[in-house]
Amino acid sequence: MKIGLFFGSFNPIHNGHLMVASYVANHSDLKQVWLVVSPQNPLKPQGSLLNEYDRLHLAKLAIEDDIQLKVSDIEFSLPKPSYTIDTLIYLEEKFPQHEFSVIMGADSFQNLPKWKNFETLVKNYSFIVYKRDGFDISNEYGARVQILDAPLLQLSATLIRNNRKEGITIRYLVPEKVREEIENSNYFKD
Repeated sequence: MKIGLFFGSFNPIHNGHLMVASYVANHSDLKQVWLVVSPQNPLKPQGSLLNEYDRLHLAKLAIEDDIQLKVSDIEFSLPKPSYTIDTLIYLEEKFPQHEFSVIMGADSFQNLPKWKNFETLVKNYSFIVYKRDGFDISNEYGARVQILDAPLLQLSATLIRNNRKEGITIRYLVPEKVREEIENSNYFKD
């Protein structure tokens, strides 16, 4: 089965993430998109993240009825910080029947040379890249790339966290069940 891996901190997951994941699932040859919750992204400060199990729970709430999307905690059992190449190698060993592609925005694709073993990533895996305002998609790495023009929102997890700190509603920015859980658990208030 062809599976797309959409890696992220999902701190918290929001409707922008879900729009991209759903669009990719419906406009590519993938059979499923796995939202891989990263406990610790090497390019982000650790202290700014909600507990990984809480982020995982929110992601599961967000997609609970969608058969094309799945939430994965695969990186929870791997060494931290999480490196995409290590996760891909582990997944290939655990699920040899699947073919994995990496889903990312044009901004992340531009930063690919900064990733651990990026030459191996480019050589062994395909990428589904969605356009982002202000970022060109140039493929000087020779990667196997499918470019999608997914609908994008000017929405970020930072905006959601800031709204919570300032007492501004996050309704319609995240799925309703996620909003309720964030508010009931007092997440992102400090």
